[in-house]
This record gives sequence, C-alpha cells and structure tokens, in this order.
Amino acid sequence: MENYAQLVPLIILIPSIGAFINLFVGARLPERAVAIIGSTAAILSFVVALLLYSYLSGGGEPVVINPPFFDGWIRVAEIDISWQMRVDTLSVTMMMLVTGVGSLIHIYSAGYMHGDPRFHRFFAYLNMFFAFMLTLVAGNNFLMMFVGWEGVGLCSFLLIGFWFDKTKGVGWRNSLAARKAFIVNRVGD
Repeated sequence: MENYAQLVPLIILIPSIGAFINLFVGARLPERAVAIIGSTAAILSFVVALLLYSYLSGGGEPVVINPPFFDGWIRVAEIDISWQMRVDTLSVTMMMLVTGVGSLIHIYSAGYMHGDPRFHRFFAYLNMFFAFMLTLVAGNNFLMMFVGWEGVGLCSFLLIGFWFDKTKGVGWRNSLAARKAFIVNRVGD
C-alpha cells in the first residue's frame, strides 16, 4: 500500500509526456494516434488517482512525496524549496475530479476536433493544461502551486485563442477573448 503513494509524480509526468509527444511528433502522426496518445495519458492519470484513492481508503496515512529527480528544486543560501506533492484526502479527491472529467474531455475532443489542421497542437495544449492543473492540485508548497496556477493560465490562453485564424471576425474574437482571459488572470494574480 505504501508504494501507491509513491506513484503521485506519475500523475503529472504522464500528461506531460503526452503533451511533449503530441507537440513535437504529433504533426507527423495520424489524427487517431494523436487522440490515442492524449486520451491515454489522461486515462492513465485517472488510474493513478484511483490507486491513490485506494491507498487512502485502505487506511494509508496522508504523506508528502519528494520525487528524487526534483530533490532540492530551488536552493539559495539557507532556503531550500522542494518540489513536493501532497497525498491526502483533499488533494486525491481533487486529482480524481480533475483526471476523471479531464479524461472525458479528451475523449470528447477527439471527435469534436476531427479534421482540424492543428489537431495535434490542440491535444498538446490540452495535456499541458491537464498537467499544470494536477501540479496545482498536488502541490505541497505555494511556489509549486504558483507554477501550476501560471501554467493553467497560459494553457487557458492557448486553448481559448486556439482558432485565432478563423475567418469573418471569429478568429479576431477568439484572440481577443484569449488576451482578455490572460490579462484578467494576470490582474488576479
């Protein structure tokens, strides 16, 4: 059971890998492969969230995981800020909500975006949004949560303004809405 809590870094790593693959290789892949990569990353994150839920519901204690590959994320003189992920009831509940709904959005988007020339880029942005949202939810310190928050704001900008080049004013309205959302997020910060 203790090993399930150690899986929490995968919940962010899996969609990040999906975003990386779709962004840099997706243009050369068929549309179906791009959708499978993006959706599988989301579904695998949901499976990890379910395993974390079973860990907590099976009597596991809330823990803070410090992934070894981010040990000593920021070190300045006496200040040591670690990239830590929290596994407790609230964070795992939010992880399940984000990954469950996000998986359904990925599956729906595969059909909705069918035929779009930038299909791979949309799925890369969606996986990035997913990873940053999970970073926000799993973060154990304010800096990690801030990275997640800013990443969600950036990906919101990219997704809202995705059809910036549509004709007859629609593209202009999309890019205007994206800029407005980005500015509102910056003012809110």
